[in-house]
Amino acid sequence: MGKITGFMEFDRKVESYTPVKERIKNYKEFTQPLKEGEIKKQGARCMDCGIPFCHSGCPLGNLIPDFNDAVYRGKWEKAAEILHSTNNFPEFTGRLCPAPCEEACVLGINEDPVSIENIEKNIVETAFDKGWVKPILPNKRTGKKVVVVGSGPAGLATAQQLNRAGHSVTVLERDEKIGGLLRYGIPDFKMEKHIIDRRLEIMEKEGIIFETGVNVGVDILANDLKHVYDAIVLCGGATVRRQLPIPGADLKGVVQAMDFLPQNNRKVDGIPFKGENLSAESKQVIVIGGGDTGSDCIGTSIRHGAKSVTNFEIMPKATLDRPEGQPWPFWPMRLRTSSSHKEGAERVFSIATKKFIGDDKGNLKSLLTVEVEWVKVPGKRPQLKEIEGTEKKWDCDLALLALGFTGSETTIAEQLGLEMDVRTNIKATSKDYKTNVPGVFVAGDQRRGQSLIVWAISEGRQAAHHVDAYLMGVSNLPLKGEGDLPRV
Repeated sequence: MGKITGFMEFDRKVESYTPVKERIKNYKEFTQPLKEGEIKKQGARCMDCGIPFCHSGCPLGNLIPDFNDAVYRGKWEKAAEILHSTNNFPEFTGRLCPAPCEEACVLGINEDPVSIENIEKNIVETAFDKGWVKPILPNKRTGKKVVVVGSGPAGLATAQQLNRAGHSVTVLERDEKIGGLLRYGIPDFKMEKHIIDRRLEIMEKEGIIFETGVNVGVDILANDLKHVYDAIVLCGGATVRRQLPIPGADLKGVVQAMDFLPQNNRKVDGIPFKGENLSAESKQVIVIGGGDTGSDCIGTSIRHGAKSVTNFEIMPKATLDRPEGQPWPFWPMRLRTSSSHKEGAERVFSIATKKFIGDDKGNLKSLLTVEVEWVKVPGKRPQLKEIEGTEKKWDCDLALLALGFTGSETTIAEQLGLEMDVRTNIKATSKDYKTNVPGVFVAGDQRRGQSLIVWAISEGRQAAHHVDAYLMGVSNLPLKGEGDLPRV
């Protein structure tokens, strides 16, 4: 695999960024691709290790050493075939995945890991540029009809796999366009939306039917779907936002991230939006929450022209190295600094917000915080403790709550009589993705809770196998890491 001594000869390299002053003027992607020769060198760093732990680190089971080797040897079309055999949408994961495969890379034990994600992105972009990504239609249709509710990555992966098994697949989406959080949650500077549209064009040519503006549970009762389709796959995501139940949370200027980000994406795309215009222009912005959504709020606020942007994180500042108790090849909770953080945000760790303070007109003007520490308790989870005498008042015109999600919406589950867990996720094991109602399956965040795009695609692929087996008695669709029919 690769060049036997490549990992000793070549250093890790990834794409560079357009300078901050230039990139914050628009919502375009701002990475600067490596030259082909350099990408081949990065493929050469793959070690030919005895056990490729990157396979287990990747929820999709991508055949990473194989496509790295193909890139090193300049066999780009073969690399694209290998990559697509386990991943329906590498153009999404190559931009947005946090790359657990790289944390599991054997080279990463004592060196910088192979730049797997960047190689993946370059493979798929080369494939699109060369015209190798083409519609693949099934040899015959089974006569079975399947409806997929939700068009995020889990729904799209489910639909494409089932369509290739020969079933007639319809995807229902309540928003104006297909894509779910890919379209409405991910800022364009991380992934421009024509990246979604070119893949949808392929899927439509494959025969998948997309219907937008259909809110299942409202526009059409979920039970009515059972009379039209042979199987239902729910891929609606975990969309119930976590609240911050403190005084002043109802003030004007306290805004959920998933109101702020989708509205901005609609503006960029020219899609009309409902409700008040949410802008960070000339405002003192505080983003509460240190994850990817918080980072997206930072980058968006800076592009709006915010006066200042501060990011609160209730957890302590992580280390750059692996923490104790999270050894290789496990995913480490190390400090991660995003491109948005580097655009001009102040980060504050171990801090909790106690109160939002407004003026006599109900507008947010400031907030009160306290420093916190996490106290270890034998046999229990660490307990959050406020540090006495550390209260501080912060000027703030716009507070963005990027606190994650607590589960999925319940309307469809209630109409179908589905069992749910305490987090309102729909119950179904990863063994077969079946709910307690025959013919109804669930995949993605709506089953497992808020997670990664790469997990959503994996869930969709796995669920499709079991739906196909339910409909036909047996399935030839692959499970994780088995590979699929060539797509290019």
